Amino acid sequence: MYYTRYINRLGTSNTEIMDNSMKETEFLTSSIGQLKVVQTKYVEAKDSISVLNKDNAGKELLVPLTSSMYVPGTLNDVEHVLVDVGTGYYVEKNVEDTKEFFKRKIDFLTKQIEKIQPALQEKHAMKQAVIEVMNMKIQQLHTQQTPQSGTTKA
Repeated sequence: MYYTRYINRLGTSNTEIMDNSMKETEFLTSSIGQLKVVQTKYVEAKDSISVLNKDNAGKELLVPLTSSMYVPGTLNDVEHVLVDVGTGYYVEKNVEDTKEFFKRKIDFLTKQIEKIQPALQEKHAMKQAVIEVMNMKIQQLHTQQTPQSGTTKA
């Protein structure tokens, strides 16, 4: 790898590149994870819209007040929903516009994940190169010290 030449110039005790590489890898992995969580929420929301059809108008349902508390309700309007568009703002949209909104959000998040993935792979490759070079240097030090310890018999 092309990283090896750069890393070889470093001293064995220099672990800053390894630390930075690990931090960057963890950050990128965390970022992708967070994007996937948000993406999953949009997919679930888009799938939930399928319940809104004329056959379900007037049916009873449970409305969540919290994640563990619900109240009974009736589905009156199956053509309009309130959509959280961010920072506490809600917009009333019809079902088709809402599906398109969620599709755009899902596509945007997919593109962002695809942009980050190559950077994560590059950081992972750099980390592997650092590990290989450090292992080689440790072996070199070990082989240099082994003959010296054999010649110092008293």
